[in-house]
Amino acid sequence: MSEQTTLKPPHSIGNSDSKTLVCFAVKEEAAPFQKALPPASSVTILLTGMGPRNAAKSIRQAITTDKPALVLTCGFAGGLRPDLKTGDILFANATDPQLATALTSAAAQPGRFHCAERVAVTAAEKQELRSKTGADAVEMESAIICAICRENEIPTATVRVILDPANEDLPLDFNKLMTADDELSYTKLSAALALAPGKIGALLRLQKQSQTAAQALARVLESVLKSST
Repeated sequence: MSEQTTLKPPHSIGNSDSKTLVCFAVKEEAAPFQKALPPASSVTILLTGMGPRNAAKSIRQAITTDKPALVLTCGFAGGLRPDLKTGDILFANATDPQLATALTSAAAQPGRFHCAERVAVTAAEKQELRSKTGADAVEMESAIICAICRENEIPTATVRVILDPANEDLPLDFNKLMTADDELSYTKLSAALALAPGKIGALLRLQKQSQTAAQALARVLESVLKSST
């Protein structure tokens, strides 16, 4: 299920009257960025839902309803390159040179993303993906969003923050906790934790890690929006 919330930053990228669509898969990724922005804006936050299927459906609907001047596809990514740590920001597909410069100035670094059909859960999986693809990070939505934007001649960029580094296992196999619509099932999550209560501490640490990562991403996005006019 997707959700659109209209928000306005201090400045928009490019023309101050242009519309920027900033996509996140889930609200936890978007929350600090949403909180940092004033209430009136030419920026729209789109929660696409997880995975390429939800992302494709949401972005097609959004750009058909109101075609933006720029799309940023943002959120968490798993690290594949061994030196990347939680809170590091990578970007790719920045078709606007001004945007690429603003991202670099905000301490984001260019990188390669691999878009997967499933969550990479273990360090071993991430090591295998790194070996096969040469990518720096893995996520699930940006490739399809960027492809659809290219089809519609909309400038785009991927801006992602590392949540779990390459050498770190996730506490649970989240692929087994999803519904048929690629949404997290809290019933399945509760059942999994009931069977493995020792995972609760690790899950709480991941939650804190996700808050730190989302805040780092929000700072970069806010800086880019301010500096790109």
